[in-house]
Amino acid sequence: MSSSTQITTSQLSRLIGLPDAPAIVDVRIPDDFGASPYLLPASVLHDYRTVGDWASSYRGRHVIVLCQSGQKLSEGVAAWLRHEGITAETLEGGYGAWQQAKGLVVSHAKIPTRNGAGATVWVTRARPKVDRIACPWLIRRFVDPKAVFLFVAPSEVVAVADRFQAVPFDIDGVFWSHRGERCSFDIMLKEFGLTSAVLDRLATIVRAADTARLELVPEAAGFLAASLGLSRMFKDDLEQLDAGMLLYDAFYRWCRDATDETHNWPSPMSRT
Repeated sequence: MSSSTQITTSQLSRLIGLPDAPAIVDVRIPDDFGASPYLLPASVLHDYRTVGDWASSYRGRHVIVLCQSGQKLSEGVAAWLRHEGITAETLEGGYGAWQQAKGLVVSHAKIPTRNGAGATVWVTRARPKVDRIACPWLIRRFVDPKAVFLFVAPSEVVAVADRFQAVPFDIDGVFWSHRGERCSFDIMLKEFGLTSAVLDRLATIVRAADTARLELVPEAAGFLAASLGLSRMFKDDLEQLDAGMLLYDAFYRWCRDATDETHNWPSPMSRT
């Protein structure tokens, strides 16, 4: 049984992908990380030896710390964070337990280089509709919560990517874009290694809406309508992204928790 300063793999897996998910800090040593170069979704690698330098950046956050086995390194870092007034727990059994439980992981090799503020930077076409909201949602919830998104004129995406060291996505001729019948959201799931029945279900809805194949799933038409409605409500792309995050959060929770639930109203009246 976990202690009051530990969280189990099953408990943590229910929090990942949610807007209020805890910050996850990975303090594995290089040898352990090299043996399995994958990260828990939205987690960040830190050197345990420099915890005094970076601890304050987590003030006001709930933090989960993990090392390879959930022992001295994560225990020490979590204790240091708590000394700084930060709510911190360790992952019971560490990365090894997460791996044994077949928890969701992200390929570290596919995560772009972070800038000086510790964020990845991405750029795409202005006036997003479906894929250009879906991809930022996926990145912020499962790859990099601090990710920066730049929406620019279509003709300037590549040049802006070059000048601002940003990663272009959802335009022709770049790595993070459509391939065959798969949309950019599909490609990100594949390349990051995010294999999950829940995300696959959401991906089908996104693909159907983004590629005008609404017959793929019954939810696609309503999803597209909501996405297009948002695009008409906001002139500012970043405001639209903020609103769209809630839409994707809702559909993610439906895909995860509510696909078997129905809503009937009014209930049949009993006859007397």
